[in-house]
Amino acid sequence: MTQSSGFLRVLGRADVLALAFGAMIGFGWVVLTSEFLGDAGPGGAALAFLVGGGIVTLIGLVYAELVSAMPHAGGEHNYALRALGARGAFVASWALVLGYVSVVAFEAVALPQTMLYLFPDMLTGHLWTVADYDVHASWVAVGVVAAVAVTALNYVGVRPASVFQTIAVLVLLCTGAALLFGSFRGGSSEDMGPWFTGGAEGIFLVLTAVPFLFVGFDVIPQSAAEINLPYRQIGKLLVVSVLCATAWYVLIMLTVASGMTPAALADSELASADAMTALWSSQTMGNLLIIGGVAGILTSWNAFLIGGSRLIYAMAVSGMLPRWFGRLHPRFRTPANAVLFIGALSVVAPFFGQPMLVWLVDAGGINIVIGYLVVVVSFLLLRRRDPAMERPFRTPGGSPTGAAALVLTLGLAVLYLPGMPAELKWPSEWVIVGAWWLAGAFFLARLPRIAPGADAEERLIAAVESR
Repeated sequence: MTQSSGFLRVLGRADVLALAFGAMIGFGWVVLTSEFLGDAGPGGAALAFLVGGGIVTLIGLVYAELVSAMPHAGGEHNYALRALGARGAFVASWALVLGYVSVVAFEAVALPQTMLYLFPDMLTGHLWTVADYDVHASWVAVGVVAAVAVTALNYVGVRPASVFQTIAVLVLLCTGAALLFGSFRGGSSEDMGPWFTGGAEGIFLVLTAVPFLFVGFDVIPQSAAEINLPYRQIGKLLVVSVLCATAWYVLIMLTVASGMTPAALADSELASADAMTALWSSQTMGNLLIIGGVAGILTSWNAFLIGGSRLIYAMAVSGMLPRWFGRLHPRFRTPANAVLFIGALSVVAPFFGQPMLVWLVDAGGINIVIGYLVVVVSFLLLRRRDPAMERPFRTPGGSPTGAAALVLTLGLAVLYLPGMPAELKWPSEWVIVGAWWLAGAFFLARLPRIAPGADAEERLIAAVESR
């Protein structure tokens, strides 16, 4: 059995762009903007996203070549399996699964937090307190109901999920256009000063969020078995999606800063919405931006449920995880059990309240960087060991581009070390990461040692089945 067998190739060009762009936008641009502008100022925040976008673009170029050469469900899992063998592939895949799950769970928490802006009196039924945050039953209910709905949508097929994704992305783009026009209409360059605050440390603080905010382009490799396009085009669309996301985040930093003074930004919980209200002198427009933010939540949520379930499915088919996760629904042709597993985790997240937002950003971010590092190393090894491998899309610059991506990704990883701006917080974030890798160690210890190669997956499956 191969990872691509049984999937339906139904995703076209617009579907792929909507999937990746929507995954990268999410809700961070609404809920985290005031923090970014406070740390670095509008110029510093925009610069951080330009630098971060450049790093992710280099990584995206690496991915573009690999996805065109190996367009199979599971993406990174396949690249690392061929280049590094079973154990290297497990490390990359397991790290990225946590990254994907963290985004899905993040959105399940972000949605009820967003609803508070529209319905400030919605909190009823106090349940408990987590990290000084009072968790209410009504707040939890919003996240749980939405988690069940998004999971059900993905369970019944990728086509309904992709149609939903395209519609939500269009809503998101209309919201961005309204914010841009509002900046031209009512923005003030005086409100944007000072352009840089916090020095280099402020820029680094924003830069540490880049892995979490830009993760999403790699949903394309995860769903490659369901894309009905020439393989070379898949690689190109991946890079285009990263460039579009970079432009979006830079635009948000500048337009929001033009609508609010630094003092107003410091007091704002949802700066993008408050800036829209100020720019248009209308609370209705602020509410409209929140609706766009909800669209961003749903696009990211939907895309990562698609990507994460395909990655778990690929690991199960290869024998790295229990076979239960490798079941395709006989009618819908979706990895049904993997979808249900991630959906169940997203149902649990709202019970921890708003503090879970920060925990998930940090815990997911470091694991996303680990996954990227393994993929870039795989690219460099395959360039050297397997030069004859068919590559419909070839990365401009070849191995030097990959080497630059490796150095810059290592630079991102350093930001998460103890004493650095994005160090994991004890105990919450260390518990999330530690528990995840403790479970991973269990599966890794049971994994046969399979050398890299084009037939590594077949040899791994045979070794697991012979036990």
